[in-house]
Amino acid sequence: MLRRPKILVAGSFMMDLIASTPRAPSAGETVIGTDFRTAPGGKGSNQAVQCARLGAEVTMVGQVGDDAFGRELLGAAERSGVDVSRVLTDPAKATGIAHILLEVTENGVQNRITVVSGANYSTTCQQVAWLRDEIERFDLVLLQLEIPMEINVAVAQYAKAAGVSVMLNPAPAAVLPEELLRCVTYLSPNEHEAALLTGLPLRVDERGVDRGDVEAVSAALLRNGVENVMITLGENGSVVAGSGEIAYTPCVKMPEVKDPTAAGDSFVAAFCTGQAAGLLREQALAFAAHAAAITVSRMGAMPSLPTLEEVQALLREREYSGFDISELDALR
Repeated sequence: MLRRPKILVAGSFMMDLIASTPRAPSAGETVIGTDFRTAPGGKGSNQAVQCARLGAEVTMVGQVGDDAFGRELLGAAERSGVDVSRVLTDPAKATGIAHILLEVTENGVQNRITVVSGANYSTTCQQVAWLRDEIERFDLVLLQLEIPMEINVAVAQYAKAAGVSVMLNPAPAAVLPEELLRCVTYLSPNEHEAALLTGLPLRVDERGVDRGDVEAVSAALLRNGVENVMITLGENGSVVAGSGEIAYTPCVKMPEVKDPTAAGDSFVAAFCTGQAAGLLREQALAFAAHAAAITVSRMGAMPSLPTLEEVQALLREREYSGFDISELDALR
């Protein structure tokens, strides 16, 4: 029986500044772009919103600046059902921004992202110390690396002590302290982050991802103390390693890919929601793959994140039979 889960997201708020161009400029070069827009984003906020749109009760911990971007980001998260009452405002720092360059060609869309953290990096451990006594009321804690590492360590340790599962999405890639890894239930890098974290190659060619590389990278990450590793592989799907086994989940293809920016956030958040709601791991992976497929078919980060009803509709359209899709109604 599925149930509506309670999820805590400690993470970032970023206003995305999105420029589209047919060709990315070289050093010192100027090119003429084709489009520009802003959209609410940030890995933490994106993942919190995706969990909420899929039916989870979500509380967000983070910080914005006292400016128009901060107010817009808080409003967008709140309208999606995220509890932002614990989000702080720093009057001395600007809200974080992400400059996203979309290179749109006949071969597809590639993104290049520069993050300016702003208020996201002024949160202190003292400001989240209240979680020590309250974290046990959550089913799962979701973390990323767009906030200070010491905040992630503290929150993960609180969760571990309370027996609460921890998902760490190690993006952007950084050196991960042992005290953090020992608290992680799921580590979810993409293929580039997994290679950077291990120093091992993870090759992809026209035949797909090299499974030998996947096994070596997964083994290296598991040796660091995490319980499970989930590597997202873009159009090659995803792989989960843990308990002596490796399971692959194919990508769900859409007729058109418009913007891959929030695909990983959508996938990780949907997996967390499915797992915490009571889906089996393979079922949660399929749920996540369908959510991410909808996300890449739309423009923007947060605006592209699907609702539970939309994911259910795609599951039915693709005739998914891994579980009774109507059971997801319990998350409404």
